[in-house]
Amino acid sequence: MRTHLIKALIAIAIMAFSNQAQAQFNLKKAVGSAAKAAQAFTLTDQQMAAYVKESVDWMDKHNPVLPEDDPYTQRLRKLVEGITDADGIPLNFKVYNVVDVNAFACPDGSVRVFAALMDIMDDDELVGIIGHEIGHVVKRHSKNAFKTELLTGAVKDAVSATGGKIAALTDSQLGALGESLINAKYSQKQEKEADDCGYDFLVANGRNPWGMVKSFEKLQNLEGGTKSTTVQKMFSSHPETKERIERMTKRCEKDGYERPASAEK
Repeated sequence: MRTHLIKALIAIAIMAFSNQAQAQFNLKKAVGSAAKAAQAFTLTDQQMAAYVKESVDWMDKHNPVLPEDDPYTQRLRKLVEGITDADGIPLNFKVYNVVDVNAFACPDGSVRVFAALMDIMDDDELVGIIGHEIGHVVKRHSKNAFKTELLTGAVKDAVSATGGKIAALTDSQLGALGESLINAKYSQKQEKEADDCGYDFLVANGRNPWGMVKSFEKLQNLEGGTKSTTVQKMFSSHPETKERIERMTKRCEKDGYERPASAEK
């Protein structure tokens, strides 16, 4: 009986030691994860900018960028002539010859417009879309979204392991970062802020803000049509299109801007 008792006490001691060791292991794991997160959160603006540049360079390399003498590029150059910066952030513009209906602006001021979007938008509408996307840059929405991707996405371990220094990223990691720039998700509050900021940006650069209203109307008409799947990306987390149109229309009318005639597209 004494032998059984001793065996039972030994088993209990082993179990207690095992549980204690597991608890210590889990604690070390949690501390390690917290340290990684803290390390990543210390990313400087310069380090962030380097990651953005690497991502944009990767996208430009892996998408068909139309040359300067292409009619699409020439049209875009004419529309953004004189627009060189947004709140001190230098802007650069390129056209991707792809079939998606989209446009996006990156934290470093890189603005990329898709040829398919240019096909369905007249000049005023296209400038309106660009103004809205630049609004996300000015309000630092795109920068915050990109930082979130760095902290939680496919490259978080690489960033944490280097203490915020530029890690050697794989093609798939750069692709994931590029995807986060193209399809950044914003809250309804952020979208409204980008609308208002884009409006102010267009006015400050001598453009008619009615273009933003017209672009929203065009996209609303397409939402129920054959191109709804591509348009959906541009409105997946946006406020109700009708509400946006009404709100920006009131601003244009209040400020006394004349609505330009719509060109056939």
